[in-house]
Amino acid sequence: MRHLLVAVLLAANVITAIGVVHARHDYRQLYIDLTRLERARDELNIDFGRLQLEQATWAMSNRVDQVARERLGMRFPETAEIVVVRP
Repeated sequence: MRHLLVAVLLAANVITAIGVVHARHDYRQLYIDLTRLERARDELNIDFGRLQLEQATWAMSNRVDQVARERLGMRFPETAEIVVVRP
């Protein structure tokens, strides 16, 4: 009876040790995934900041005015060219 108890306790100890090793392995894998995802998040945040800066640059009124003049040949009308229409 005593040998059976020792054998059961030994088997339980081995099974528990294997469980601990498995849990540690899972933890390490999840930690690696977490750091990879955090790195990807940080890179996306940097890209988003750059895109916001680019959008702000393109939306500036003097930039719109410059593109309208250079690419589209637009200009402000002279005073004599302005016609006021009244209802």
